[in-house]
Amino acid sequence: MANTKEDQKLMEKIVSLCKRRGFVWQGSEIYGGLGAIYHYGPLGVEMKNAIKRIWWNDFVTRRPDIVGIEGAILMHPDVWRASGHLESFTDPLVECKSCHARFRADHMEEGKFIGEGKAKEKFQCVECASKDFTNPKDFNLMFKTFVGTTEDNKSEIYLRPETAQSMFTDFKLVMESSRLKVPFGIAQIGKSFRNEITYGDFFFRTREFEIAEIEYFVKPGEDEKSFDEWLMFWELFYTNLGIKKEKLGLYEHPKKSLAHYSKRTVDIMYEFPFGSSELAGVANRTDYDLSQHEKFAKKDLHYFDPETNEKYLPYVIEPTMGVERAMLACIVDGYQESDGSDGREVGEVTLRLDERIAPIQVAVFPLVKKEGLPEIANKIRFDLQQAGIRAFYDESGSIGRRYRRQDETGTPWCVTVDFDSLKDKMVTVRDRDTLKQQRVKLDELVEYFQKELKASQDDADGTIPPRKK
Repeated sequence: MANTKEDQKLMEKIVSLCKRRGFVWQGSEIYGGLGAIYHYGPLGVEMKNAIKRIWWNDFVTRRPDIVGIEGAILMHPDVWRASGHLESFTDPLVECKSCHARFRADHMEEGKFIGEGKAKEKFQCVECASKDFTNPKDFNLMFKTFVGTTEDNKSEIYLRPETAQSMFTDFKLVMESSRLKVPFGIAQIGKSFRNEITYGDFFFRTREFEIAEIEYFVKPGEDEKSFDEWLMFWELFYTNLGIKKEKLGLYEHPKKSLAHYSKRTVDIMYEFPFGSSELAGVANRTDYDLSQHEKFAKKDLHYFDPETNEKYLPYVIEPTMGVERAMLACIVDGYQESDGSDGREVGEVTLRLDERIAPIQVAVFPLVKKEGLPEIANKIRFDLQQAGIRAFYDESGSIGRRYRRQDETGTPWCVTVDFDSLKDKMVTVRDRDTLKQQRVKLDELVEYFQKELKASQDDADGTIPPRKK
């Protein structure tokens, strides 16, 4: 298991880098912060959006059998009764009798939020060191609020704990409006909310987060084959983002620990510095959700197959991904401190992000702030941005210092405008990973980076094949 002193120190460095360079920081920080709530800065939001665009392109734009929706965060309260969330979406909670701090019973052991199955009298409160706790009780993780002008039981409503349910309630509407036939999928990226009892590990476990998931509707009997296919696609997505394959693993949930709706669930795990933890999952939800909504809403949600004249409730394969967790895995995976063998100084940090998700793809520098060099560099930055390339201009500090700043933020290429550029109309392009430099003509620069990025996208596109109809 991880969590050695070296692992903890590494995680501290990553947290510091993310705040210092504008990736992620705690929400409401000037007021002391709010537990398990994070804000994504200028670089963080670019990286998150890039990951979401790649996901959408791979699984919606390039597939004729999947369409997207954007469901509302607030839904009718009966949705959560039908789905089982009001009854089953709970974690075991214990309370310290001394200071009244609350913890997840299955996560607490001698002040560490790990392990399970230990007797509660062996637990030690992380706040006051007491070992006297209440018996565990179920705690519902959904955030409750009220709709309308009164606050009573009739106006109770919940922030969604998952995006899935709107795809089930909209199943018939999507199918009929899009004229889709089973098998087909509905995709969605959206915010979800869970009132976690315990949290930590930076922004891995938060109370507000984004999920990217698909509900893929198949004919009963074809669900197991579809499950295996989606598990393969889900693994490929992460390696396509540049994550090392050897850091990934699979965890098959035993029957006794499956969610109430699941026939089978497999999690994709990543080896973080704080331990192997879930990045994503694939679940076989059978016809549970459609049958429950059919029962509670008293609406016919059966699918009629015009080719076989069969009528049935489709089974559902659900590949689910946490967007922020994917982002954190990419940052952790790309973080590297030089040992001096790569031409950098010992200890220099490079964030080796895939070109497609790097928040800044090209940084542009004038060698000095005079003789027209800044004007040329700014023109390059403008042209790159107009071509859809994420570019950044920097004229502060020595060239070496500017290179190091961009290495630390994951920028794949740097462009330097020097005095020779005034004569030969060429600039120096430096590669983040190889440190190689080459001269490129000014009027060919946009096309040069477009080709580099297209090659990166083409390599990824070839591994997750679009479904053919």
